[in-house]
Amino acid sequence: MKTSEYVKGLRGKDAKALEEELAALRREQFNLRMQSAAGQETKPHLVREARKNIARVKTIAQQVKAS
Repeated sequence: MKTSEYVKGLRGKDAKALEEELAALRREQFNLRMQSAAGQETKPHLVREARKNIARVKTIAQQVKAS
């Protein structure tokens, strides 16, 4: 999914759905971190992508909260 499509999808969600998305992304980030620590083969770009998606969700959540 392209970034712009992902952001458009996030903007259509309410605060509760954004919190759920954030929790899912943090779980994904944790699992990727554990895979890396255990020495399992992981795709390094997924760690960076998860971090950026977390930042995107947090930014949009703040915008929703402010308005």
